[in-house]
Amino acid sequence: MMMMMMMINRLPILRISHKSTHLSCLGLDSRLLCLYGDGAFRKYSGAESAGGACVPDVDKIVGGGEQSGGGGGNVKGGSRFAGKERKTYSQGSVNFEETAKFSAIAETWWDPNGPYGTLHLINPTRLSFIRSALCRHFRRSPCSGKPLDGLTIVDVGCGGGLLCEPIARMGGHVTGIDVVERNIQVATAHAARDPSTSSIQYNCTTAEQLVQDDQKFDVVIALEVIEHVVDPKEFVKILSALMRSGGVLIISTINRSIRGYLLAIVAAEYILQWLPRGTHQWSKFITPDELSLLMNHAGLSLQEMAGMVYNPLTKKWSLSTDRSVNYIAFGIQSS
Repeated sequence: MMMMMMMINRLPILRISHKSTHLSCLGLDSRLLCLYGDGAFRKYSGAESAGGACVPDVDKIVGGGEQSGGGGGNVKGGSRFAGKERKTYSQGSVNFEETAKFSAIAETWWDPNGPYGTLHLINPTRLSFIRSALCRHFRRSPCSGKPLDGLTIVDVGCGGGLLCEPIARMGGHVTGIDVVERNIQVATAHAARDPSTSSIQYNCTTAEQLVQDDQKFDVVIALEVIEHVVDPKEFVKILSALMRSGGVLIISTINRSIRGYLLAIVAAEYILQWLPRGTHQWSKFITPDELSLLMNHAGLSLQEMAGMVYNPLTKKWSLSTDRSVNYIAFGIQSS
């Protein structure tokens, strides 16, 4: 009992504003509840700056040499070797305080028991939604061994490549981008081990830079990214600009609801310790209604939205109509 009280006392605190009492059907609006601020979250494994992003101090991160196991990986964009010319990227959506968090634990991407263990567990559910949505939209057979054959797909905020690899095995021509250089190194090294994933093009850059380079894709994916960017509205517009005519956008995120706060932050970060403390800020979560509006403003039409729920008895995730915490959405360009 004493241990439980100590843990509760160390949880992040919610402040209730008496100036607004607006309620929505999905939970309390951000005008009613707000976090005390992100000061308590800034210290993260000693990472006080954005040293993990690929734009500043790339050579210092790389250390002048190729990461062992990287083979002849397809890293583009940021300098991978000391002495190479650096490329300047647009940084409009990048939150460098956020990238510092992920750079600090980049080496653990492929550890199912590490900080990204939850993503390992939820990945099959996300892939099930993605495969089903893309097969319907592009009229592919879901029974095919490679239903995504020939489709160009970009994973924005690809991390260590947890999503890129299975998408590539389904036949997709995959590009993975991330602003954290260490993430790109880890992803490239892991993909190089398997001939079916070695063709993935990893690029240390931003979505804005791809737009400036006039790159277009059949499918644009951004999973658990939008809650970490500076401007969600602009971010969705950028993702839309990456889509070819008739293309698809898939986004997943966390609902800014009381359940979202209790499960994604209090339970996942402080009690169960699935994620490092400070991984998420409740004020940056996006409600389903807000995501739908963001898509509309970007010229997109929401086609489908599903919740993703965790069963603690089976320790498995599944798709659901319950979107009160985790959810994933599929949109296309408006006609």
